[in-house]
Amino acid sequence: MSEQNPNPNEPTTDPAKAKAESSESHLKHAADDLKAAAEAKANEWRGYAEGKANELRGKAEAYKGRAESYYTDARTKAEDFQGETETYIRENPTKAVMVALGVGFVLGLIIRR
Repeated sequence: MSEQNPNPNEPTTDPAKAKAESSESHLKHAADDLKAAAEAKANEWRGYAEGKANELRGKAEAYKGRAESYYTDARTKAEDFQGETETYIRENPTKAVMVALGVGFVLGLIIRR
């Protein structure tokens, strides 16, 4: 029969069992070490990814600001052009109608071909 150790805190006298417990202990330590290394590497990559995301977010905000500026400038120029065109048409209605007819005629010839 197998000998049972009544006190689990006492070292065991069976060498095979002691070796198995030692191997189990080493495996647990190795698993803990691997887990800690994996967590450290994951944290390192997370930090890198967050840094890159913040960098890209900053660039996107800069481009957004530039795009808004270009849009505002283009809109202002278009409104100015519209106002100037309306003023010109009011001051020269006959000339404006003739230019429109001429442009329409030329476009009609181009589209017809």
